[in-house]
Amino acid sequence: MEPCSCDTFVALPPATVGNRIIFGKNSDRPSDEVQEIVYFPERTYEKGEKLECTYIEIEQAEKTYAVILSRPSWLWGAEMGANEFGVCIGNEAVWGKEDIDDTEALLGMDLVRLGLERANSAEASLEVIISLLETYGQGGNCMEGSMSFTYHNSFLIADRKEAWILETVGQHWAAEKVEEGLKNISNNLSITTKIDREHPETRDYAKLKGWWDGKKEFNFAATYSYFSPSRSSSSGDRFCEGHKLLRKHKGNMTAATMMEILSDKKSGINMEGGFMTTGSMVSILPQDLNQPCVHFFTGTPDPAISVFKPFIFVPQIQPFIKTVSPCFGSNDPVKEKPRFQTKPDRRHELYKKHETAWTTLEPSQRKEILEKTKILEKQKLNEIELILNDPSYDKSSLVLLFPKCVDEELSIYE
Repeated sequence: MEPCSCDTFVALPPATVGNRIIFGKNSDRPSDEVQEIVYFPERTYEKGEKLECTYIEIEQAEKTYAVILSRPSWLWGAEMGANEFGVCIGNEAVWGKEDIDDTEALLGMDLVRLGLERANSAEASLEVIISLLETYGQGGNCMEGSMSFTYHNSFLIADRKEAWILETVGQHWAAEKVEEGLKNISNNLSITTKIDREHPETRDYAKLKGWWDGKKEFNFAATYSYFSPSRSSSSGDRFCEGHKLLRKHKGNMTAATMMEILSDKKSGINMEGGFMTTGSMVSILPQDLNQPCVHFFTGTPDPAISVFKPFIFVPQIQPFIKTVSPCFGSNDPVKEKPRFQTKPDRRHELYKKHETAWTTLEPSQRKEILEKTKILEKQKLNEIELILNDPSYDKSSLVLLFPKCVDEELSIYE
């Protein structure tokens, strides 16, 4: 398939306002795929327990952390999400010279969730992902259906103090540490000569394959990409456009400006067509530990007409209802073999109401809804600023922060 799907961004001081790190991602997936927003609390497990991911079973950790995830509703993993320590991860599809293994293994989206559930910092998440990649590998169909869609993965991992970019081709990988400024990843390898960590056999393997002569400076992207990173392509164009949008707001980056970037259609960041932006996420990660991290999710397609709804990790969070898709258990066609023989209706309540509003109403009605939803979004951004600037905020009042906003959005569609 034509390389497409997803953009992930991070802005660190001094590019941001208020000594914060701002993380953002658009998940670009098949246009008929439902993305759900789910919450899982921390848990402990008996030693030796097994974990069933999308396709394979792996060893379960003895403890997992609380996470909020935006994920295609048919699989176990996630496109993007955050954990209780303020770690955020988004992944991208990338393609390289190494053949993609169709064997079912861990999906890149499984690795996103595992990195969030098992690590309390960005670098620790990096360690989790590369360890699992080495143990179990990556592979399997990344699309619900008979059509095969497989790829390698890159990841942008951020926390309150730094970010890491991890790019993989098969089992080989390179990682770059980001401590300030602006970075984005798209569907092309972007790590060049600034390599802070790498698979121990990455260079030897490149020499063996004849991709690198071992003499000139090693450039991961140039060596492992199936096209020159400098050559314009559909993915490269969007990568460059994303970087331009980040630079436009350099020094003034906020959650609101990140939402603006994710909503931009002219650049292709907010994708339309057979593949489109089916879910979006923006996070505020204050470097001041007295301030909570805040994570906004849409749970609906097209951020330009969706509401970014805030979430803060506090005790007593209850499972979400109106952004969670129906569960089919062992009868799910993803679990039955052969897989994907049928395709059930996975739409959750918010998705249905959003879809009805934007596909059946008259233009004048849609305009009125858009005005009201964007007013709601702005109100929530202002509410979050009050919370961030009030060290004595009441944590118990935030338990229903996300579901309450979902209800307010639903009332607009009514």
